[in-house]
Amino acid sequence: MNYAIGDVQGCLSVLLRLLDHLQFDERNDILWFCGDLVNRGPQSLETLRFIKNLGDQHIVVLGNHDLHLLALAQGTHPGWKEDTLQPILEAPDRDELITWLSQKPLLHHDEQSGYVMVHAGIAPAWDLPTAKRLANEVESVIRGQNSAGFFQNMYGNEPEQWSEQLQGWDRLRCITNFFTRLRFCHRDGRLELKTKGTLEKSSSDLVPWFKVPSRANADLKILFGHWAALGGVTNVPNTYALDTGCVWGRELTAMRLEDEKRLSVAAH
Repeated sequence: MNYAIGDVQGCLSVLLRLLDHLQFDERNDILWFCGDLVNRGPQSLETLRFIKNLGDQHIVVLGNHDLHLLALAQGTHPGWKEDTLQPILEAPDRDELITWLSQKPLLHHDEQSGYVMVHAGIAPAWDLPTAKRLANEVESVIRGQNSAGFFQNMYGNEPEQWSEQLQGWDRLRCITNFFTRLRFCHRDGRLELKTKGTLEKSSSDLVPWFKVPSRANADLKILFGHWAALGGVTNVPNTYALDTGCVWGRELTAMRLEDEKRLSVAAH
């Protein structure tokens, strides 16, 4: 079986309880993690070690907190006061874990099942070939010689409008923001990164990325996390919100991909 799991964010003890609930078979089952493996929770180091040790039985895409960890490891960001990442940075296997994480993609597509997994979403203007190409652009830089330059320039909310004419760090930052920080868009598809709450409390000019009219990826089965305020509900076909607020004391949720059945455990 294949199980897609919402943002763990360093809550390993809850993840282990969820796996018991799933009756996870480490020889045959595969766990799909939609990013944000680390940060805010108490066991980020242990979470990374556990998932890494799953070997071939896991699939991971990078979330914004995972990228933040990579930036801290590069020394290009001082960190936030809410971070709980220092144990990773001081661990004896730090370099091994950071290298492993840096090789993870921003997008995973399983051709057989048709599922696409990203951390936050896919820009409304991107079809699957475009999304794959742009994810690869960022992944190549993260894994390349100029990764420190990328992490130094990764932070920021601009540009808010995607264009193929974008170049340099602006281009890579815009791509990264769509994949790892996206929630709301303006009706013309521009990114709105300051609004984080529920759909009911948003401005009338804003729509969830998965409800933008004429979305180019509406035919895809998209798994995503990042947006705990959704409570796992989108009311849009083929969009599967998986973050149910584990790190905020709510639940950690898995969806069995074969039949879309959801299973959750309480965070406490």
